[in-house]
Amino acid sequence: MGRTSVALILAILSSLGLADDFVGQASVIDGDTLEIHGARIRLWGIDAPESSQLCRGEDSLQYRCGAQAANDLDAFIARRSVNCVPVSLDPYGRTVATCSVAGRDLAEWLVRNGLALDLPQYPKGRYHEAQREAERAGRGLWKGSYVEPWVYRACIRASGKPSACSDDANAHP
Repeated sequence: MGRTSVALILAILSSLGLADDFVGQASVIDGDTLEIHGARIRLWGIDAPESSQLCRGEDSLQYRCGAQAANDLDAFIARRSVNCVPVSLDPYGRTVATCSVAGRDLAEWLVRNGLALDLPQYPKGRYHEAQREAERAGRGLWKGSYVEPWVYRACIRASGKPSACSDDANAHP
């Protein structure tokens, strides 16, 4: 991305009131959403399982992988200050941002630990290597099988139940 493009994006974000960083103690809403000073912030470039989503572990038993992602993220942040740099707004009006704790990118940490998936259409593969590492090491989602969060959400929107939407023929082994 050239300097002109970056300057244009910053000008647009500024006009939308997004140019300022969010810094402070964060509450974890789910595996890819935080709240700082009352503002909902979605982590850029990743998708974590939904809070009600189930995955199968290496023992083939279901576990709450969405809740695990949120809980592990909360434990990693450990009440430390979070710094989020806005990138855009999502369709629900939430700020989409890159966020870090003590210089560690939270999205990268989630993907590297198998708690979220890289969204290559947005960060152009920014977290691809972290995801490959998690998959090779069998961490998090990669221990067993899962349905991508976007497939799970589509099933729920079509009146599916969490247990049925979590297990389907498209689950990744």
